[in-house]
Amino acid sequence: MTRTFAFLSCLTLAACGFHLRGTATLPFETIYIPNATAGIALGLKRNITSGTGTRVLDDAKGAEAQLQFSEESRQKEILSLTSAGRVSEYRLIYRVRFRVSDAKGGDFLPLSTVTLTRDMTYDDTQVLAKEAEEQLLFRDMQSDMVQQIMRRIATAQTPKS
Repeated sequence: MTRTFAFLSCLTLAACGFHLRGTATLPFETIYIPNATAGIALGLKRNITSGTGTRVLDDAKGAEAQLQFSEESRQKEILSLTSAGRVSEYRLIYRVRFRVSDAKGGDFLPLSTVTLTRDMTYDDTQVLAKEAEEQLLFRDMQSDMVQQIMRRIATAQTPKS
């Protein structure tokens, strides 16, 4: 009985197109990521190192590709107000602009922008809790951003000479 159930479960998963996330294939062997010691750059370095066959180099000279960030910004906008004029919701916005180029200036991936947003309720009687929630949401958005950028890099094309 349990074998039949396991077999039917596997068959159902296979039929719906489910498959485990494997390693990504990037169109270059080596990449240089400047300032890969914190933030989004560190997350990308870890993902590339552990999830691809591409090596991350500490020097741009020997790298086949270079990842360059032109913007990384976090914003907080008021989304709605109460009837008393107090903030009741915020929209958090995380934006990253980047490009991946080769040593000759050709683009594996031209200048691209990825923007993520999250809405959060706000209560001024719980300021510390809401600040912690905001930081948690930005950390979650950064993790999502790394995955989005990885998917874009994986679809990059080799520059034409």
